[in-house]
Amino acid sequence: MFSWANRDGKKKDPELFQTVSDGLRHLYRTKLFPLEEAYRFHEFHSPALEDADFDNKPMVLLVGQYSTGKTTFIRHLMEQDFPGMRIGPEPTTDCFIAVMHGEQDGLIPGNALVVDPKKPFRKLNAFGNAFLNRFVCAQMPNPVLESISIIDTPGILSGEKQRISRGYDFAAVLEWFAERVDRIILLFDAHKLDISDEFSEVIRALKNHEDKMRVVLNKADQIGTQQLMRVYGALMWSLGKIINTPEVVRVYIGSFWAQPLLIPDNRKLFEAEEQDLFRDIQSLPRNAALRKLNDLIKRARLAKVQAYIISSLKRDMPSVFGKDNKKKELIANLGEIYLRIEKEHQISPGDFPKLSKMQEILAGQDFSKFQAIKPKLMDSVEDMLANDIAKLMTMVRQEEAAMPSQSVQGGAFEGTMNGPFGHGYGEGAGEGIDELEWVVGRDKPTYDEIFFTLSPVNGKVSGAMAKKEMMKSKLPNTVLGKIWKLADVDKDGFLDDDEFALANHLIKVKLEGHELPTDLPEHLVPPSKRGRE
Repeated sequence: MFSWANRDGKKKDPELFQTVSDGLRHLYRTKLFPLEEAYRFHEFHSPALEDADFDNKPMVLLVGQYSTGKTTFIRHLMEQDFPGMRIGPEPTTDCFIAVMHGEQDGLIPGNALVVDPKKPFRKLNAFGNAFLNRFVCAQMPNPVLESISIIDTPGILSGEKQRISRGYDFAAVLEWFAERVDRIILLFDAHKLDISDEFSEVIRALKNHEDKMRVVLNKADQIGTQQLMRVYGALMWSLGKIINTPEVVRVYIGSFWAQPLLIPDNRKLFEAEEQDLFRDIQSLPRNAALRKLNDLIKRARLAKVQAYIISSLKRDMPSVFGKDNKKKELIANLGEIYLRIEKEHQISPGDFPKLSKMQEILAGQDFSKFQAIKPKLMDSVEDMLANDIAKLMTMVRQEEAAMPSQSVQGGAFEGTMNGPFGHGYGEGAGEGIDELEWVVGRDKPTYDEIFFTLSPVNGKVSGAMAKKEMMKSKLPNTVLGKIWKLADVDKDGFLDDDEFALANHLIKVKLEGHELPTDLPEHLVPPSKRGRE
């Protein structure tokens, strides 16, 4: 059990919280929510958070154009069909499907889903029936879903007609999910790199959530290595025009389904990329508390800016005459108000909401109902950011330490954990692991010829003599030093013919691009050295 004192300037009994989620919920309700309510944050930006938002499992949001393999990707992760699943080359998924854990298979329609207090979707009712008729929850017992939930989305189409015919604001719905999920995966097809108008709008709606974003270049087994390089370059160029960040977004390349590879040339690359992506997804439960903490801080910073904007507009409005004209003038000059608030309160320009969106919403607001700044509410949020969050950070680290390093189990995550098909098994330093003969012995005659040119004394060569030969590999001294340490099995400062052969084998492993082991594996120990204390 963790505990920490919550200070509001007055002496209080220490607050006692079981988890970080409890602490975040309490801070939101007592300190941030009053500020949001006073300055209409929920009308301008995002609905109020509910208990389920703090308690729900990590969520993964899949976004992409039609037929890029989003639904197949989910099936690949779980190794099981889910209720309501449809896969085909044409646009098949026309709904948002929340794939979640349940004791029995079943579908919950959107209107029933948004009244369930245990699900984090209640505030989606603001998007109306046009959206709720296209929103379902697929529940099923699956070990993967015990740790994470996955949101499948409709395939993004090109053209204005499709955008209008949806009947709801598709980009706004995705933005709502982006605020609450732990990972956003953008899927691209190796044959479909064009980014449509609606897709561009969606990616821009996900701005401020780039830290959650990952890109998957799917179906990469359908093209050869040369074409894959060109496709990868074209994808990065297209993304660079839309995602305006100095950092390069992480792209995973592969074929994310359980069918044979069409062109197996890049098998090793695909396996390494899949393992990297799996590790990223497996880290989500462990980092869930930190993500919620980070999102609450971002929300608090935006709420403070919202309060300054609303109070500034209130202050500049006339008390009696000319209200309509002044309102139009203030909305038109909102950019100047941003600059004034930025200088007055030392706020970063990146903390301000999008200007055009703010102007659009302000046009329908009654400025006379806006409130002046309330120092008590602002001080409470400042205290939360300055003191309470720091205490919760300590709890986050304790919770992370108490959790296993890999929390997502089952499905495809079990496929390459153990056995001879584990990533890198039988390669590099692992070569010969299942063989009875010493793998170094294959090339030992060649290494022996070099060994005897070094004039060994009593069957051994000194470190100085070995160094001259080993440096011909042009490997850095730090690497050669590690190889020496591994090869000098009996730790006497000399190498006999077996140890010299082992050193050359490890040099070969490194030159072929593999990593060196931390400790010498049992199968690489020379037979003459085995069984010694």
